[in-house]
Amino acid sequence: MPLTSLTSALFAAAPWLAAPVVLLWRTRESRSIDEFPDAAPADAPLVSVIVPARDEARNVERCLRSVLATRWPRLEVILVDDHSTDGTDELARRIARDDARLRVLDDPDLPPGWFGKQWACANGAAAARGSLLCFVDADTTHAPDLLPRAVAALHARGADLVSVIGRQEMGTFWERVAQPQVFAVILSRYGGTERISRARRSVDVIANGQFLLFTRTAYDAIGGHAAVRDVVVEDLKLAQRVVASGRRLALFLGDAQLSTRMYTSLPELMRGWRKNVYAGGREAMPLGALGQLLFPFLLCFPSVAQLWPIAMLGLGLAGVAVPIPPLAATMAIAATLGFWLVTYHRAHQRMWWALTYPLGALVLLAIALTAIARGQRVEWRGREYVSRRGETEPAPPELGRVA
Repeated sequence: MPLTSLTSALFAAAPWLAAPVVLLWRTRESRSIDEFPDAAPADAPLVSVIVPARDEARNVERCLRSVLATRWPRLEVILVDDHSTDGTDELARRIARDDARLRVLDDPDLPPGWFGKQWACANGAAAARGSLLCFVDADTTHAPDLLPRAVAALHARGADLVSVIGRQEMGTFWERVAQPQVFAVILSRYGGTERISRARRSVDVIANGQFLLFTRTAYDAIGGHAAVRDVVVEDLKLAQRVVASGRRLALFLGDAQLSTRMYTSLPELMRGWRKNVYAGGREAMPLGALGQLLFPFLLCFPSVAQLWPIAMLGLGLAGVAVPIPPLAATMAIAATLGFWLVTYHRAHQRMWWALTYPLGALVLLAIALTAIARGQRVEWRGREYVSRRGETEPAPPELGRVA
């Protein structure tokens, strides 16, 4: 092969050759929650774990029993049932009859201007007695050492908010194909957990709403869930408000301590991510007005970047004149495949799933395009919302705080 042809191919494939190296470098610096002690101190404070739940019958028992199995000695668990119709509240009350640490609250009717999850969390926080508030999703499963380690991390870091990224459970074909791609895109934007924890610009931070451990003081100071009542990505906005107020966020991996089964089918996966990807992506954009203008194009970019070399190789082999020669396209495909081999392995999937990355890219593109088409309109669990950008300072909810 002539040297000039190889050089030209390397030059044409350079963006795809460099991208995996850059992305893996950005995500390298992460800390695990299991670095912290798993035993509670003698003067352990009361922790209130708040679980908002709407039609979570398939998950709620596993979640509640795992939380109640914690090694943390002073605990109250508050499940706020958001008008479920599938028996979620009955399942929770059955558990509460056997464990006095669990209370089940019926969520008041959703007022105008509120998203359901935020309203349930705000009502749970108002009823909570703990000096530490831990908000967890009903589809999560907790190891007994999760809460002790998270509280230890909160104190060791001098943090006001600790959030944990757990292991994503993936059972169906489409979950295994698409979920690693979604999380890889998110992490490539923000980087490893230490990069996020050190960030001083609010636009560069993120948290995982599946596990948020606040000090009560910080939660009240930033306005709690009332301050993000009409934002679909409430976890991201809460993290941003913590950092913007001069307080400290600490983010950790917790693969051995926290797991979540977010979705169980392709339609559910697409609906779930579609509600987050548009509003969440906009909130993550730097560069002000320019970033907002470029956002729809950048939302589609990860998928297009993966699929472009495949299309160019196919057309080139068919004799069609293309801007990327077949050798360069092959190099780009090999580099992309190498990145996904590492990424799918990190997601606890067999590495051969990396071969499905073009399918994952197509799913990601479909999510992006349908999210752009819907814009700020969000539909979830039988309700429709319009997600705001969370830039106003709404009044706190009319709730009776438990002393």
